[in-house]
Amino acid sequence: MSIGYYTPTKVVFGAGAENQTAEMLREFGASRVLIHFGSGSVKRTGLLDRVEKNLSDAGIEYVELGGVVPNPRVSLVRKGIELVGSEGIDFILAVGGGSVLDSAKAIGYGAYGGGDVWDFYCGKRKVEGTVPVGAILTLAATGSEMSDSSVITNDETDPVYKRGVSTDFGRVKFSILDPELTYSVSAYQTSCGAVDIMMHTLERYFHQGDSLDFTDELSFTLLREVIKWAPVALDDPQSYEARANIMWCGTLSHNGLMATGNPNKGDWACHQIEHELSAEHDVAHGAGLAAVWGSWARYVLDVDPERFVKLGVGVFGESDPVKTIGKFEEFFRSIGMPTDIKGLGLDFGEAECRTAARGVTFQDARTIGNFKVLDTEDIYRIYMMASGK
Repeated sequence: MSIGYYTPTKVVFGAGAENQTAEMLREFGASRVLIHFGSGSVKRTGLLDRVEKNLSDAGIEYVELGGVVPNPRVSLVRKGIELVGSEGIDFILAVGGGSVLDSAKAIGYGAYGGGDVWDFYCGKRKVEGTVPVGAILTLAATGSEMSDSSVITNDETDPVYKRGVSTDFGRVKFSILDPELTYSVSAYQTSCGAVDIMMHTLERYFHQGDSLDFTDELSFTLLREVIKWAPVALDDPQSYEARANIMWCGTLSHNGLMATGNPNKGDWACHQIEHELSAEHDVAHGAGLAAVWGSWARYVLDVDPERFVKLGVGVFGESDPVKTIGKFEEFFRSIGMPTDIKGLGLDFGEAECRTAARGVTFQDARTIGNFKVLDTEDIYRIYMMASGK
């Protein structure tokens, strides 16, 4: 068993942590910053004003680029790359959730590497460096604040493509995590975030080969904590304890810790299956994952039932693997998440399932998954199961 673990991001966690933004920027040599953010919440809450004042008081110049939306678009990334070049930007500050962070990372790759930034996401080129990126997180979900990954949607093609890049250059220099900044997150997005956090751990848990028992136990603890605290945050959105626990779970779920001792780094089939839904139909990522996970789990259960038994005992005290899958779905429904494609507001028949399956495999050009390797026909069957067919 070989373990590799690399997490160079400096984390500042706690109430008011965003007041240390300028200090962090100075520590990492920033002098002219691109502040990248979403479609309005950071302005409505006053966070953007506070951050900009913090920079101005420290004599740090900045340029704004807002407008990031869920499933962030390559068209805005291109604007950001242009700004970095024209404005002499030497640091990118992402203020928002995972979509903002993913977009900021893409801007960093493109500004550093030149050429067409989409080349990195469609596999034509490898990332060889980045303009430094830092983060102020406002949504606990994707784990981009400590992960090596970035996912971007190409809204300039037909069909629309959603692709990811994983590289150590994607690990941001610092992440500022203030649980109070998530108080204003809607109930729906809080639930979507909880599912995404759980899936980052579940995707790593399911793999072929030996595992480190200690890592498995960490995974079970993280899953139990999300199951415990998500309903509390929904009932009391300003519960600092609930928001802090969920935020820290989100960060640790996707920074590599939950894959230590796992030589394959996990399965990730559910993410690929969901990406096709969110690319073409713009559904929320967490909701899409909840909609397909149960069908994927039932489809692959026979590969290693004991892996499901260990999961069920560790999380729910349940030794029946079929009941364990049902308990995860029961939790998803309890926080308002769908457990099938119809619950996403989509009507998928045989034709839609076949089209989506071929999209996942890049028109039969690849397989996905590690726990069970899936081809187009396998993915079609999972979509059909998730569609109630």
